[in-house]
Amino acid sequence: MNLTQRQKEILFAIIEEYAEMAAPVGSITLAKLFGVSSATIRSEMARLEEAGYLVQPHTSAGRVPTDSGYRLYVNSLTDEMINEKSRETNPARLLPGKEDRGTRAIELRISSGNRADFAIRSAVDSLVELTGNLGLATIGDQLYLAGISRLFTQPEFMDTARVQSVAKLLDNLEPWLREAAPGEPLNIFIGQENPIGKTSEVSLIISKFRSPYSDNSYIGVLGPTRQNYSRVMSLVRRAGNMLEEVCNA
Repeated sequence: MNLTQRQKEILFAIIEEYAEMAAPVGSITLAKLFGVSSATIRSEMARLEEAGYLVQPHTSAGRVPTDSGYRLYVNSLTDEMINEKSRETNPARLLPGKEDRGTRAIELRISSGNRADFAIRSAVDSLVELTGNLGLATIGDQLYLAGISRLFTQPEFMDTARVQSVAKLLDNLEPWLREAAPGEPLNIFIGQENPIGKTSEVSLIISKFRSPYSDNSYIGVLGPTRQNYSRVMSLVRRAGNMLEEVCNA
């Protein structure tokens, strides 16, 4: 199904509202945002649900995004990050002010020491503080993790089975990174796209960078599929860029 521009805008608005509120998004909220009737919004939401981009929880009249919905959204953000002109025409989507403050915080942390391992750990710790996700990075043959307790305070992880699925993913992440060596500067694995822990409903956002340990070093975050992708993707990519500059200076 080819989506109309309005359907894409409604889908993206639902994703952003759901990331903020952690509750299914209803037609009344969107009707006010788009200046149309609730009936019009409900009709569009039904089409998006039929196409597999939204799902309606049994206990709610609102909708939440599916992995496919998130993937369409993330692909749109990736295009925006590549096309600098889109940032100028739609600056709110990428939250430049918050991103800049976050970038400065990471830069201050990683530049305060003179060892590559310290810089990498500092960058991970900064990402944890800025995103509320679990932070991770490869340092040689080791996987450095921080923020596990913060990750599990998210409402998505009240279910023990999901926590166990995340734990399985983390247990196998370092050997998978070493074997698969994702080649893009920024790699995003959403929900069932993850190589391990497919039922954990998490997103893994990682940036590849060159370090004294390896040309395929990685830094990133792991969090629920419900998150502010625009900001997190930007921060992770900037962290990778800064580490490559600092660690190889």
